[in-house]
Amino acid sequence: MIERFIPREEFSSYEDFKANFQLTIPEDFNFAYDVVDVWAEKDFHKPALVWINDDFQERRLSFGEISRMSMQAANFFVSKGIKKGDFVLLILKQRIEIWTCLLALHRIGAVAIPGTYQLMAHDIEYRVNKAAVKMICTVDEPELLDNISRIREDCPSLQHIAAVGENVPAWCIDFRKEVSRLSDAFPRPAGEAATKASDRMLGYFSSGTTGMPKLVLHNYTYPLGHIVTAKYWHQVREGELHFVCADSGWGKFGWGKIYGQWICGAVVCAYDTEGKFHPDHLLKTLEKLRPATFCAPPTVYRFLIHEDLEKHDLSFLRHCTTAGEPLNPEVYHRFEAMTGIRLFQGFGQTETTLVCADYSWFPVMPGAMGKFSPLYDADIVDSNGKSCPAGVEGHIVIKNLDRYHPTGLLMGYLDEPEANRASFHDNLYDTGDTGWRDKDGYIWFMGRDDDVIKCSGYRIGPFEVESAILTHPAVLECAATAAPDPVRGQVVKATIVLAKSYDPSEELKKEIQNHVKKVTAPYKYPRIIEFVEELPKTLSGKIRRGQIREESKVLK
Repeated sequence: MIERFIPREEFSSYEDFKANFQLTIPEDFNFAYDVVDVWAEKDFHKPALVWINDDFQERRLSFGEISRMSMQAANFFVSKGIKKGDFVLLILKQRIEIWTCLLALHRIGAVAIPGTYQLMAHDIEYRVNKAAVKMICTVDEPELLDNISRIREDCPSLQHIAAVGENVPAWCIDFRKEVSRLSDAFPRPAGEAATKASDRMLGYFSSGTTGMPKLVLHNYTYPLGHIVTAKYWHQVREGELHFVCADSGWGKFGWGKIYGQWICGAVVCAYDTEGKFHPDHLLKTLEKLRPATFCAPPTVYRFLIHEDLEKHDLSFLRHCTTAGEPLNPEVYHRFEAMTGIRLFQGFGQTETTLVCADYSWFPVMPGAMGKFSPLYDADIVDSNGKSCPAGVEGHIVIKNLDRYHPTGLLMGYLDEPEANRASFHDNLYDTGDTGWRDKDGYIWFMGRDDDVIKCSGYRIGPFEVESAILTHPAVLECAATAAPDPVRGQVVKATIVLAKSYDPSEELKKEIQNHVKKVTAPYKYPRIIEFVEELPKTLSGKIRRGQIREESKVLK
């Protein structure tokens, strides 16, 4: 399969990989027809998906079954008037239907917008009206359905609401019941109805760390950009299980639970849980399924290292990765000490595929984000767009967009002219993230430009402060932000979630401050410490440093 899209699979070094990796992209590439259906035609029973829930109930599906179910779903959407170019919002957690509905919409040429189950009524209303969504497919959970019912009258584009489950209310379409009656044949559209690689395929709303979420649009080449993600970073292999901790509403789902993995022939694990994350349950699930490769955000690893990992057999894990936020070196070292497994870091955005990562050709450097992907002409530049020398901080950008539009890079933001101008200028895409490159080519993350703390002339990245704080055993999670100060302009504030068995106190604050002075440059220590039960986070799990900054201004 993969040889259809990359003429060369093996490389002798990172330099060889960076210089010579190439993609072959058919003009009419469509993931549903050209990957899933091709696997199904080769071997109907080839394993594709393992679904498991909180009660450890399992269901296993082949590419043949997934192909047929997605064709039935495509017939369902067409029967409800969904056509090429229409937007459909999918809030399906990790039910099997998230996979079949995504594929169904790809077949039709409609634009799928995955959304997290944590969306509240105003979040759903904003998304539906922003994209003129015609249909919502969701799960039969009372709170979520109540939120949808409250906003449907205020969403003029919304024509249909379908729900998946056993308790579908009368005002919703019973998705499973209606789909089961339909044909499992759906011929590939031709002529004007056919899709092109350059057409809109997928939309993700950004995390909304600054301002309202923006709708990030990707075209039909996006899945091919994740070959680098799956084969060379996740290191999946055909027939092996790949487990990623990610709700279907996150961009990480597209990174790790469908596109690149299925192109490589790996088996995706659907971890369909209800409620809050429980590290012990995750560990038991891993032991039951025994995946070869595993990926999770740094937050999950921070929780795992506070569990008694010696009680769990993780010997089946061949390769582990992490992305979403930078991984603190302390977490890396403790996980490796407890399991013997190195964590391979990756960096990218909802707007991109993998921008830089740890690859097998060079040693992992804890705290760094690896090296740039061959997909992008990425660089670190100053305010004039000139490449920064080693050791100098600048903006992480993707250059030379006048030559070609890289596979995996967003088409743009829907109806956001100012955001598009800010991100796309001077033949480059500006990620809005800052970092620096060392003499060996490793990329080190500083933070979003707004997150960098400016104290008495120093520029302090939140990640380096958080990494120092996390080396103290009392700290489970933390966020470093700027707090206003009349003398220094800004000072470092640490908002901390304590580990089990530690209680907040003034003595502990001083202990953490003194600890930070010893493990990093003294000027970076947090002059203000606040203990909290949990950190404010976006729906995708990223820390809302902006919210903490604003609250600090109010308190001041």
